[in-house]
Amino acid sequence: MKYNMDCRLFGLFYHGVCKKELKKKGFDNTTIKNIKAEYKKIALRTKGIGKNRMMSAYMMGAYFIALNRGTGLSPQENYEIFKDGLYASKLFHKVMGDAESYLDEKKLHGRMQWSKESHKRKYENDWVVDILEGNEDYDLGYDYHECGVCKLCQDEGCPELAKHLCQLDFVLVDMMGMKLVRTKTIAEGGDFFDFRYSRKQGGKCFEIHELR
Repeated sequence: MKYNMDCRLFGLFYHGVCKKELKKKGFDNTTIKNIKAEYKKIALRTKGIGKNRMMSAYMMGAYFIALNRGTGLSPQENYEIFKDGLYASKLFHKVMGDAESYLDEKKLHGRMQWSKESHKRKYENDWVVDILEGNEDYDLGYDYHECGVCKLCQDEGCPELAKHLCQLDFVLVDMMGMKLVRTKTIAEGGDFFDFRYSRKQGGKCFEIHELR
């Protein structure tokens, strides 16, 4: 994939939020620069997914792989670095928005078009998704039959990292004040990912039923 503006911008953002956490943990500038350089190497050899609404997640996966190669920490420890960095970022909170903006019914048509295009499988590493309209149990549903992050991790020889990236989905819904119910993931052997989003009620923002 070309190291285009999207790759650069997402890399700069993810590096920025993790850099602060890495410094707190005592990592030196050389290590931090090496992580940034590794991200670029990964981005350059990844399979392209076109102009895609999932590019942010794809590049998040690339940066997480670079982080794991650079710190020498466990994947769970690197997940904590990433999570804390995202929570601390005012910009990320602003970009993510809230439950009302995410679940706006006006966005459904665009999502349906995205789903239709995804089933054409134009790009090998793209996501393939079905969109489910809301009902009495949830406000919006996604069934991902193929996952670009899982494919990227597989290509990079580290499929075990995908499940840690899956945990970040719950960080995002927490930021937006939503509830997410998910019973299985491709990263942990499921036949697909099931996402069920709804407006947060009470103090609990998500339920997770991954038992593997």
